[in-house]
Amino acid sequence: MTISNISHYQITGTLGHGGMGVVYKAIDQKLQRTVAIKSLPPESVGDEKLKKRLMSEARAASRLNHPNICTIYEVDEADGILFIAMEYVTGHTLSEEIRIGPLEIDRALDIAFQIAAGLDKAHRENIVHRDIKPSNIVLPQDGPVKILDFGIARILNRIVGESPDDAVTLQSNLTETGQMVGTVAYMSPEQLNAEEVDARTDVFSLGVLLYEMLSGQRPFRANSMIQLMSSILNDEPESLSRSNTTLPQDLDRIIAKALAKNRDNRYATMSDLQADLLRLKDQLKRPTHANQQKSLAVLYFENLSGAGEQEYLRDGMTEDIITELSKVERLRVFPRSAVMSYRDKEVTAPEIGRHLNASHVLSGSVRHAGNRVRITAQLIESHGGHTVWAERYDREMQNVFDLQDEIARAIAKALSIRLSPQEEEAIARKRVDNPEAYDYYLRGRRFFRRGTKKDMQSAAEMFEHAVALDPNFALAYAGLGHAFGRIHRYSDQNPQWVEKGIEACEQAMRLEPDLPEALSARAFLFYAHEQYDLAIQYASMALERKEDCEGAYFTLGLALFITDRLNEVTELADRAIEVSGDDYNVYLPYLNAFKKLKETEKASRLIQQHTRVLQWQIEWAPENVRARILLAANYASLGDSDAAVRELEKAIASSAHDASTLYNAACTYAVLGRKQEALSTLKQAIENGYWHFDNIARDPDFENLHDEPEFRLLIGQS
Repeated sequence: MTISNISHYQITGTLGHGGMGVVYKAIDQKLQRTVAIKSLPPESVGDEKLKKRLMSEARAASRLNHPNICTIYEVDEADGILFIAMEYVTGHTLSEEIRIGPLEIDRALDIAFQIAAGLDKAHRENIVHRDIKPSNIVLPQDGPVKILDFGIARILNRIVGESPDDAVTLQSNLTETGQMVGTVAYMSPEQLNAEEVDARTDVFSLGVLLYEMLSGQRPFRANSMIQLMSSILNDEPESLSRSNTTLPQDLDRIIAKALAKNRDNRYATMSDLQADLLRLKDQLKRPTHANQQKSLAVLYFENLSGAGEQEYLRDGMTEDIITELSKVERLRVFPRSAVMSYRDKEVTAPEIGRHLNASHVLSGSVRHAGNRVRITAQLIESHGGHTVWAERYDREMQNVFDLQDEIARAIAKALSIRLSPQEEEAIARKRVDNPEAYDYYLRGRRFFRRGTKKDMQSAAEMFEHAVALDPNFALAYAGLGHAFGRIHRYSDQNPQWVEKGIEACEQAMRLEPDLPEALSARAFLFYAHEQYDLAIQYASMALERKEDCEGAYFTLGLALFITDRLNEVTELADRAIEVSGDDYNVYLPYLNAFKKLKETEKASRLIQQHTRVLQWQIEWAPENVRARILLAANYASLGDSDAAVRELEKAIASSAHDASTLYNAACTYAVLGRKQEALSTLKQAIENGYWHFDNIARDPDFENLHDEPEFRLLIGQS
């Protein structure tokens, strides 16, 4: 019988047939969009109990909004047909691709990562898929991987008798014609044993999928259903790296952990699995040989625009030129932290080069007026001080990205470095196409580096403008995710900030899976959500990819400190400060660790170094309230009470209701021995949204308050 309509959906074609019904292509006549309609077998209509359960599961699944999940629009009954309306996805299934042969490792890891991302979203909503298999994974030609049949697979299988809810049903189906094999092959041991399932069940199934993608064969194989079940329950799969020496041994470890028989030995969450997949991808991209390098220090260009608000543009362009040049393997480029202290100082380029032991220095100037920008650049040899190359560029702002590429290529040519095809491609790759989006991103980055509640809100607004103008701007999504994490942690504990931040980070990772800034932002979101082990993992991965990645050492130090791994914090301190020297926030967890361990001399040295950075920051940006309140705390530690109170009062006058400012003011009063003022100000900080009582209890600045009943009452220890 030909069906022309189901409810308000006009059928335009048939997409497939199967044991679970027919899938049609249709037009939603209400919303005028193309959809896929899955009409379920007639027996599904007559079983009211199963139908009710299907409706409930589908409604839950329809709340999942994630790019890697095929969205369910509606589940309903019309004219005796029970149907599901869902997102129409073009492409082929993973089973079709595997049928051709094993996938390249990069593609397999990318597909697995995206599947894990979708499953992680579902698991956070307490929804387990239960039927992850190649035919439920669609690979569009353009766009993200899609997971089908989310949340309804168990009920659909029950309707057609393909997948059991208990051992008796399973046993009774063993004599059938084999239609269960495709599903059973991806089942976890707990499913076969009819035990309660959880997120780790999907981890097992994804492990089977990853193995099959890389080998073209399933890890558990047998000639009969009973043998297959026995293999899943008892056998260990063959090592992939042994049968294919081009595959790394770490891959075996990841798959073995995903396929552990005891679920307690598997990855606890999809985020854990994603972390290992990303780490493996990073290892595969590392060069296997060391090339002889020349070294280059890119100095901050001089701002000739005559307007203080244009500082963000010259800083951003300078830092992005550093990023472009860092893509050249045979050129050692100093990170921005190494050159930050020389910004706007009366020191010649050759002197800076010799001081840093850099063979060459790039200096220049930026003049921005209206829609045009003029950049001059000079490449100088440090030892002799002679100019190797110089150029002036007059461009419209819309061409500024091409200009950065040109400078990177010109520097490589001047240093007689021949770019590889991969380096050419990396330099040519644009992270943003819209100059206005780029401008908003740079503004957002400047606000973000200050750190007060108001600054974080402004940063988020700038990043939101950037992604609205360019939805493919991964760095802006990463910045947005990081800003939302800071807002949640330091000013507003509404969980929406974490959720929005995770979504922004996931979008950044979909656009650029290896983006260090996205990993750093995700690390802070884990920290904000008190998932400290994952925060440490992701911050470490970000630093493996980019040694001066924005915020990564700060998050790593915070997470290690809050978990009382103080010796690890202090071991990282020198490196963290070296590569993040201008980020005054990064000093805090490392300084607190030295204080907590009573390493007074090291703490004193770090306080003095931190104080110089803060003084320079305030000299450069007097409106920076966070730098000022941190400087007040340092003056108190150094015994300069007058300077401490002076800076403290200025900071509070500018930001009287900022929880973070009030918290650090309380620290300052406590170090000065003014206990009552410390307690009063700490109470104000809590009333204004500072809720991290575990941090208050650990902060060494409050040690002289620990015996005060009011302090113990404030942190809930009385």
